[in-house]
Amino acid sequence: MAGFTGTADESANSPSPHGRPVFTADFSSRDQWVAGRSWAYPDGGPTNPDDDKLDHLTADPAYSRTGVFRATKMPQGTWYTGLLTTEGSADGFMLKAGDILQAQVRLPREQGAWPAIWTWLDGGNEIDVFEYHPDNPDLLELSNHVNGGHRYYRDRAIRPGARVDVQVSLGARSVVWHVNGTRVFADGTGVGRDWRAYLIVNLSVCAGRYHPPPEPATTEMSYEVTKLVVYRP
Repeated sequence: MAGFTGTADESANSPSPHGRPVFTADFSSRDQWVAGRSWAYPDGGPTNPDDDKLDHLTADPAYSRTGVFRATKMPQGTWYTGLLTTEGSADGFMLKAGDILQAQVRLPREQGAWPAIWTWLDGGNEIDVFEYHPDNPDLLELSNHVNGGHRYYRDRAIRPGARVDVQVSLGARSVVWHVNGTRVFADGTGVGRDWRAYLIVNLSVCAGRYHPPPEPATTEMSYEVTKLVVYRP
């Protein structure tokens, strides 16, 4: 397999990254990650109903610190949910323009599950490495909310419970996504040369405005992140 030998704006078909690893996720690390709060949620959380989420963020390590991001139903109908962010952590890691992020995930099966890996800073700078909703079983949502651009990518290899590899090259002029080794989208807008942002990994639960909520009998759900590495040219 040929390696990636250009910049993040010149992604080849191979997902092999060019650069040195500057961040390898250890979800158990309190220096790398803060659990159960994020300024991407109003007042840092724990809830965000205006974004159609039933989430009630929790710092309980059982919900995120193993790399399995869990959600469990509460009696009042909201859900305890797992979220980790580098924002506010001791290390304070931030992605920068030109970085390349690789992740391997196991998608959830339950209706209403809303897993994502994304970025955030000061009310914006959001790149969605991926979002997924099992009611669209073969579709990943790939989005640049900084300068615009998104794709709904469909493939038979994407399905509830599947393991999926995602790579994002955060180019100043174009953000490029690979899924399972195939280049699937280059937005042509990029993030700009001065872009930077914190990482967020989480499992939300849909409230039903845009995607169906969980089935009444569902009381728990999960997805897994088995790899998350950032390379810097």
